[in-house]
Amino acid sequence: MNMKKGIPVVISGPSGCGKGTIVKELLKKYPETFALSVSATTRSPRVGEEHGREYYFITKEEFERRIAANEILEYTTYVGNYYGTPKKELYERTEQGINVILEIEIEGGMNIRKLCPEAVLVFILPPSAKILEARLRGRGTNTDEDIKNRMTRAKEEILYAEKYDYVVINEEGGVEKAAEEIAEIVRAEQKKAARNKGIADRFFEE
Repeated sequence: MNMKKGIPVVISGPSGCGKGTIVKELLKKYPETFALSVSATTRSPRVGEEHGREYYFITKEEFERRIAANEILEYTTYVGNYYGTPKKELYERTEQGINVILEIEIEGGMNIRKLCPEAVLVFILPPSAKILEARLRGRGTNTDEDIKNRMTRAKEEILYAEKYDYVVINEEGGVEKAAEEIAEIVRAEQKKAARNKGIADRFFEE
């Protein structure tokens, strides 16, 4: 008897925590059970980007029509463009048993908390503030001022960790371990009785 319906999985954390690398590891290790949510946006595609891969590229008018029709789960605006999560694609995948990863900012995570209560929210933390700063400096692309601003923002963002369901520490060299911890969290969530209502009826139907 199959109990495994897919779950929307929100992954957030401060810049430099390694959430993008962890998501890539999850997708590589579990390609049949995890997929990345593709957002819709009104900005123009950049060189090398494809519709339906990096983003669904749509017009502002179409995006606003989808908002009015309640077809966008959550959205935000940045530099004059809309960015949001299409409901249809998300729920089609979860119905197929796919766990859909939403790698989004904390504001989006809090919106998902209200609009999609079945979602699981995971907050990624580095081992310490010193290691976080070292990771930002190790990129070699951030100025001292930029690093200072990112650290200030990180202090604000980490206050929201307690509002998430789970906290995963991304230890040094521990990307595989962090990815496996998230996979274990999702497997446990799928077995919760609250997510398997009607299981008795399905049991006797089979």
